[in-house]
Amino acid sequence: MITIISGIVLLLFFLASAIRILNEYERGVIFRLGRVIAAKGPGLIILIPIVDKMVKVGLRLIAMDVDPQDVITRDNVSVKVNAVIYFRVMDPVKAVIEVENYMYATSQLAQTTLRSVCGQAELDELLSERENINSQLQEILDTHTDPWGIKVSTVEVKHIDLPQEMQRAMAKQAEAERERRAKVINAEGEFQAADKLAAAATIIGDHPMALQLRYLQTLREISAENNSTTLFPIPIDLFKPFLSLVEKIKPEES
Repeated sequence: MITIISGIVLLLFFLASAIRILNEYERGVIFRLGRVIAAKGPGLIILIPIVDKMVKVGLRLIAMDVDPQDVITRDNVSVKVNAVIYFRVMDPVKAVIEVENYMYATSQLAQTTLRSVCGQAELDELLSERENINSQLQEILDTHTDPWGIKVSTVEVKHIDLPQEMQRAMAKQAEAERERRAKVINAEGEFQAADKLAAAATIIGDHPMALQLRYLQTLREISAENNSTTLFPIPIDLFKPFLSLVEKIKPEES
């Protein structure tokens, strides 16, 4: 009886030590007497107790925040930049044997790369060409992590923290730019209005009756308002003798 119980206990111990169940997104790197056998999974895995050792590795996409980094841009502006990187393990064996801790190594590499790339760009490039910066970061990180069996799919710069002095200077610059655009638009409007007035004057000069019609239209617009203004319409033809007299006097004076 004791022998049977001992056998059952040993069998249970063996099963507990030998049987592993891995999820669909997990792989197990098997070491047998210190040597890598293969990456197995998912599902049921049977190990040899004492002889085999398994290191579990996840294959899901990992989103990792990169801590804010103090960066001095190429135009000597001090900023703080943080980012997020998305990567996954493509080769579990390399991720275990090529680097001690791939999560920590990727995080440190992302921090140094972020400082290096942002330090080579000017502030305007960081603010307006963020997609280009993201592409450079992704390419550099993917190249360095490829020997570890890691694929960096996306890198995104999340936030650029500017000093207060720089924020005030940029606000003044933006305000001045808006004022400049407003003045240019106003000047263009005046120019177009003057052009139209000159064209209208030419048409009225060719057709004098148009001025009389315009005069009557103005009277109509004024009378439509509720006011106490009194108007005395005077025909413009009454002033023609005086205008003719002025035209005759001018040649004599010259």
